[in-house]
Amino acid sequence: MNIRFVTRAVHAYIDYPVALSLTVLPFVLGLGSSNPLALWLSVATGVAAFILTLLTDHETGVIRVLPYWFHVAVDRLVGVTFVIAPFALGFTGLDAAYYWVNGGTVLIVTFLLNASEQQMERPVAA
Repeated sequence: MNIRFVTRAVHAYIDYPVALSLTVLPFVLGLGSSNPLALWLSVATGVAAFILTLLTDHETGVIRVLPYWFHVAVDRLVGVTFVIAPFALGFTGLDAAYYWVNGGTVLIVTFLLNASEQQMERPVAA
């Protein structure tokens, strides 16, 4: 099995649940004890991720105006931001762990598990 199994289609289908979890989990987990931004950074990112997914030219995009490569680049930027946020914003405890786990996961998926262009399915027609 190839480690790079996250094709554009796989990515497209996990985007909506990820966006929903980024929006809901901070409330379920009670984030924000070390800094209120620990709650709202995730919620804002979840809303933005939902909109990004709606606008991406992939299998679950609704208004396909953004190329998939741009979507992946934004995901990578979010991953880096989430890894740095606890240091920059003073998150501690669960607040910090939440961002480190999510940021690390996004970076692993987009850099290590993302399928190369040769492995991608055929492009989605606009």
